[in-house]
Amino acid sequence: MDHWDIQSPLGETVRILVEFLEVAITSIVFIKGVYPPGAFERRRYMNVLVHKARHPQLREYIHDTLAGLIPFIHKGVVERLAVIFFNNENTPVERFIFKLNVNQSYGSKVDDAEMEFSFRSFLIKLSVSESLTKILPGICRWEITAYFRSLPQASSTSKEAELWIPTDTNQWQQPPLITPIKSMNSEPLCVQLYLEHPSLSEPKA
Repeated sequence: MDHWDIQSPLGETVRILVEFLEVAITSIVFIKGVYPPGAFERRRYMNVLVHKARHPQLREYIHDTLAGLIPFIHKGVVERLAVIFFNNENTPVERFIFKLNVNQSYGSKVDDAEMEFSFRSFLIKLSVSESLTKILPGICRWEITAYFRSLPQASSTSKEAELWIPTDTNQWQQPPLITPIKSMNSEPLCVQLYLEHPSLSEPKA
């Protein structure tokens, strides 16, 4: 993997973005009630009350998945990041989509206060978005999926690329119903969060 400088404006932006995504994804999993409330603990992040995973495997899955994406986000090849909830037939019933756009040519110092304000607004909106979501089936699972603009090239020096494999999950046959939740545009970062649900005309499994 090409060397990237975490101290650069772009590197600092990616670090903050991934930290935010870890908090946001944990919040989504909490909101959906996949695990008992006792699996989480209340913490403050950017002066917003959020939930942090207490269970080591849950916490490590979210953290390690996002940490593995850092080089690819830095290179600008990650287009979307999805938190997908499936029924027992491995068909998606709901997708939370983070659409990412990082300005690769941005070289100025990041305005930390502006970015923090934007992320804080995101988390506040996310915390009250449960009414937009659907009730999950009794038997379900979830996963984090990354959508790349171009496929990462595995090589002897790119162990990170080898960790990402094509997904074999079922896909919807019709365009999904989209519900916007929040968006931000704070140079060098643009993030959109929206919900996807199967179309009313989607064939039933």
